Amino acid sequence: MLADLITLFLCGDVMTGRGIDQALPYPVDPRIYEPYVKNARGYLELAERENGPVPDPVDLTYIWGDVLPEFDKRQPDAKIINLETSITTSDDYWKGKGINYRMSPKNARTLSVAGIDLCALANNHVLDWGVNGLQETLRTMDKLGIKYTGAGKNESEAKKPASLNFNGNKITVLAVGMTSSGIPSSWQAQENRAGIFLLPSRIGKAVKAVKEHVGQFKNENNIIIISVHWGKNWGYDVLDPDVQLAHRLIDEAGVDIVHGHSSHHVKGIEVYRSKLILYGCGDFLNDYEGITGKEEFRDDLTLMYFPEIDPETGRLIKLTMTPMQIKNLRLNYATEQDAKWLERTLSREGEKFGTDVRMRKDNRLVLEWE
Repeated sequence: MLADLITLFLCGDVMTGRGIDQALPYPVDPRIYEPYVKNARGYLELAERENGPVPDPVDLTYIWGDVLPEFDKRQPDAKIINLETSITTSDDYWKGKGINYRMSPKNARTLSVAGIDLCALANNHVLDWGVNGLQETLRTMDKLGIKYTGAGKNESEAKKPASLNFNGNKITVLAVGMTSSGIPSSWQAQENRAGIFLLPSRIGKAVKAVKEHVGQFKNENNIIIISVHWGKNWGYDVLDPDVQLAHRLIDEAGVDIVHGHSSHHVKGIEVYRSKLILYGCGDFLNDYEGITGKEEFRDDLTLMYFPEIDPETGRLIKLTMTPMQIKNLRLNYATEQDAKWLERTLSREGEKFGTDVRMRKDNRLVLEWE
């Protein structure tokens, strides 16, 4: 008989900077340095033109919308996100990058009100406001008591996994980034400089690097999660090297869950040797409302992933997903029609991996696999 299962909450990119920061109670200076938009409030205004007014300001719970009652229903043991923004008042933006996300340290308390336990930080926006901005981000996370991995004040800290303990079980998470997601190679943490954990592009070296940092944690009742920021923003294709990397991380590095993100929309799911691989979770929260182009990918639709894991073996027992829609800069339960769209899309993209998705009467989605 299985031991009590661990239920996790996983999601894609949480982008609480720029327009969302401007809607919250304590926004930073709205000046940004994009080619066409010079004021972050422009994204708030664009969202209002598309879907109607947003309260001014919203409170710290507002952006999570229906996520909060869903948490109450599901009661996950741990809530893990990819936080794709810098948390800083620094004006030292990364010149030449083009897009610079940041949110106010005071607004970062919105992560606490949602009960977020751990943030992956190895992504292509955490250094948007320079090394000073990253260092303030890390200090803010420490003050909030939220664990993080994938970034640090130096190379050693950036490559250090973060662990959560509960009910005699343990979850160990290592966040890594890859240049395929648009992360500048210069963001790699150095011995004496803050930065992120950037994986080598060669698969063998990447697997070795991960194993070196999580191998010591692999034992019974310790679930190993690799949270990886990889690949393009758009397109459903999952490249063969990414599949090979995911499989070898499971086979050779002892990883139990591959938590992939970077794509702005959901991608196919695989269960390999009873271990979960999420190739692309999509944006979970962003300020893209009203931006035209790529509508066929429905980047406004996103998922709350609730995998149930056997703590003794790391095997996936069940995966339930709750469909959400980003609207008015908050997360709302998706309509039945939109949930069906996600069901069809995930089933189509999962066919190559031997997975299928079925929608329940309550609009939640359940993964099936061979």
